[in-house]
Amino acid sequence: METVKTNSIKAWLLAARPKTLAGAAVPVMLGCALAAADGWFQIVPAILCFLFAFLMQIDANFINDFFDYLKGSDREDRLGPERACAQGWITLEAMKRGIALTTMLACVVGTLLLFYSGAEMIPVGLLCILFAFLYTAGPYPLAYHGWGDVLVIIFFGFVPVGCTYYVMCHDWTWNVTIASVVCGMIIDTLLMVNNYRDREQDALSGKKTLVVRWGAATGRMLYLFLGLAAAWLCLLFAVSGHIWAAILPQIYILPHFLTWQRMVKINKGKELNIILGETSRNMLLFGILLTLGLIL
Repeated sequence: METVKTNSIKAWLLAARPKTLAGAAVPVMLGCALAAADGWFQIVPAILCFLFAFLMQIDANFINDFFDYLKGSDREDRLGPERACAQGWITLEAMKRGIALTTMLACVVGTLLLFYSGAEMIPVGLLCILFAFLYTAGPYPLAYHGWGDVLVIIFFGFVPVGCTYYVMCHDWTWNVTIASVVCGMIIDTLLMVNNYRDREQDALSGKKTLVVRWGAATGRMLYLFLGLAAAWLCLLFAVSGHIWAAILPQIYILPHFLTWQRMVKINKGKELNIILGETSRNMLLFGILLTLGLIL
């Protein structure tokens, strides 16, 4: 990679990791689709939900970059995309300020959302910020003790899908629960690829992900299972008459299976970053298919 000037705009863009924003967009997209299907979609709270999700994703990226560097996880043999603090693109002091600023901006957007939801959403917003830090910070960093997958289901499934719907509809339905579970599972395939690729480095760093705890073979099977189960759970939408929401996500199974086959074949090394890119693409495809299915 070409030289990146310390604390430059380019350095901050790289640290924000814009490719990860698809993971923030898909849950909000599904929450909006559920609200539209029930006739309650509103454009302003939808935009605010997207903004909050994007800011929290960037904030989490900054926090992870900062604390993984302090813990020595971003070693020279890192296989994933390069990190800003480890590469010296952003100084530690500047990253602290960046984290403070994005956290503050997320709080401002969250406050604006209260005009559409209510004070009951304050604890949810505070939990989002708290767990963004607890993921890699503190005496018991959750990502280092195998809780990452559970947190993805909660904070990329139930929280963004359910809260986006709630802000517009002030309600929670069976369909919201289904969409939350399947969204969390689909986005967890991204984390599973990351942890599968980094299993040897994570073991050396003391990061006990599910793949480190249970082995590479389990990681491969979990990746396949998450995608298949998410698609098949969508069949439950047919019960409430959303036939297209049940049918369209089944298209996702083929690219997911093909990506899994390539993942098994590659097995280890930097080449697994190709699988990360394909998984991100598949995740976005799934989100679009289910969104269309719910709106149709």
